[in-house]
Amino acid sequence: MAAYRSAAGFQRVLHAVKTFDKILIANRGEIACRVIKTCKKMGIKTVAVHSDVDSSAVHVKMADEAVCVGPAPTNKSYLNMDAIMNAIKQTGAQAVHPGYGFLSENKQFAKRLAAEGVSFIGPDTHAIQAMGDKIESKLIAKAAKVNTIPGFDGVVKDAEEAVKIAGEIGYPVMIKASAGGGGKGMRIAWNDEETREGFRFSSQEAASSFGDDRLLIEKFIDNPRHIEIQVLADKHGNALWLNERECSIQRRNQKVVEEAPSTFLDPDTRRAMGEQAVSLAKAVKYSSAGTVEFLVDSKKNFYFLEMNTRLQVEHPITECITGLDLVQQMIRIAMGYKLQHKQSDIPINGWAIESRVYAEDPYKSFGLPSIGRLSQYQEPLDLRNVRVDSGIEEGSDISIYYDPMISKLVTYGKTREEALKKMEEALDNYVIRGVTHNIPLLREIIVHPRFVSGDISTKFLPEVYPDGFKGHMLTAGERRELLATAAALYVAAQLRSQKFLGDLRVSVVPAESRQWELCVELDKGVHMLGVSRSGNNYTVEIDGEKVEVSGEWNLASALLPLTINGKHRTLQCLLRTAAGEITLQYLGTSFKLRVLSKLAASLSKHMPEKVPEDTSSILRSPMPGSVVAVSVKPGDNVAEGQEICVIEAMKMQNSMTAAKAAKVKSVHCKAGDTVGEGDLLVELE
Repeated sequence: MAAYRSAAGFQRVLHAVKTFDKILIANRGEIACRVIKTCKKMGIKTVAVHSDVDSSAVHVKMADEAVCVGPAPTNKSYLNMDAIMNAIKQTGAQAVHPGYGFLSENKQFAKRLAAEGVSFIGPDTHAIQAMGDKIESKLIAKAAKVNTIPGFDGVVKDAEEAVKIAGEIGYPVMIKASAGGGGKGMRIAWNDEETREGFRFSSQEAASSFGDDRLLIEKFIDNPRHIEIQVLADKHGNALWLNERECSIQRRNQKVVEEAPSTFLDPDTRRAMGEQAVSLAKAVKYSSAGTVEFLVDSKKNFYFLEMNTRLQVEHPITECITGLDLVQQMIRIAMGYKLQHKQSDIPINGWAIESRVYAEDPYKSFGLPSIGRLSQYQEPLDLRNVRVDSGIEEGSDISIYYDPMISKLVTYGKTREEALKKMEEALDNYVIRGVTHNIPLLREIIVHPRFVSGDISTKFLPEVYPDGFKGHMLTAGERRELLATAAALYVAAQLRSQKFLGDLRVSVVPAESRQWELCVELDKGVHMLGVSRSGNNYTVEIDGEKVEVSGEWNLASALLPLTINGKHRTLQCLLRTAAGEITLQYLGTSFKLRVLSKLAASLSKHMPEKVPEDTSSILRSPMPGSVVAVSVKPGDNVAEGQEICVIEAMKMQNSMTAAKAAKVKSVHCKAGDTVGEGDLLVELE
């Protein structure tokens, strides 16, 4: 469940001011829990809305009242305005907090609320509309003297005009199709010759892809950072900027790790960005919490990207370094109160980092959705300066209908180094079982030398992992630590199995034994180990090197806190079978090992090996979801890389392609089918 620990004064008592008696939260999951938490502190009653599959969700249990607004699909429940308006009337809610996503930036919803005399805890419809239109928002930003990406606002006639415009804008430039999308008809040019060539290729691609060869030119921001400014404005013309958030670590344009402040900004650039963000907010008479997003190049030039007219997912890190509760501020502003603070009151106290923990497989495109029931779930809230915003608990289901976010894990420290160390510790102590999750990727990001040094951009993930994420790559010393831990765990388990209600019983390992010879398999490598024990301390000899492992060896606990060669490590034992198979989560990544006695190892070579399936002739679903389209039928010839079908899961569409050129033998799905991970979709001859 959503919870907070002390982070830069966040737990200060909220001022008792008269606001609303009852607020309906038009959202679900962690953000609904987050809003309810502040409402409780302010003495405001809350109403949760939910779909039928969310009837026992955490936000429903936390709220004072709950109303079902329809079946699972979002368009029939959380986006169902009629049902939500009925819920407001039924419960007598005086205001609605929309959270983020769903109806949070829907001007029609805000208008309907206003017509019923219900307060919308967010900006007015004019600001939502003005900032929601990309063209209009850019024009308003220009008029407000906000830096926008330089470009030519017309259509480029020929290659020579392209060269002239590129010279005026300054290299590098992006030449792109007016009707473009999907990366087609786009070229980056760094000089006049590349501009001429780029114009020719882009116009040809655009004509063939879109039947429209019109081209635009704008400044290309090379290796940009994505840095956003949090603004807060009231209905009386007052506005503040609450410093920045660095959001450059992204996959598929979705943020993964955020931090506040940014390592990149100096006080002058920060102030300039903050002042421009405030001037844009004032230009649209903005009132509420909002975020102005910028792209920042390597020379600290910054350019307006868009404005989000709602509470951002990553708002907790701003709360940590400023001590402000943004939800409380939004409620006060909606009630008509003036801002309580001046710009000079807004501090940067310490450093905060947020990791978005998702039910995703990070080994597939940096994260394809996973579903399932949380069979075991334990947040690392016993650690100081750790905050977890979540809307789930042990036993909760992660379904195909909604965003796969499990939680937002936030750590705080006086320095960035302290916050990063705390994040490492928190990720190691976070227990999630039943669904695949992205903790391996998150932990690798925060310890990567480039991230630690602050050398990041929006291309960080593809640059650091050009062949995709493969998990933690073990050093020779780490490999020895892992092998020694598996061996010590195996012996500890064998010794425990000798005891029954305090009495010894028959076991594979003789009771008086103090030394063991074991064979441990890891990544197709086989290692012979010698293990000796003294109390809870184990000495493991591997290839002539000794590793000392000690701990409580509580085999019933989800966490395995150990001291390995004098270093404290927290591992997790994810699997332990009678056949000697052990899966350990070590440094964030899961490693599969097999520990056998010397005799068992000598006999195991006689066991037949399972022949792996030929995956080039079959197409299986990489994740659970629904089939949107099937592009082939039996007898069709397909080329390598040709689209065969499209699977949608958690609002993402994924194109499934042929691994080789072949004839389609059989099709096992049709549009509208629901499929599970690993389900057979199509067979090729």
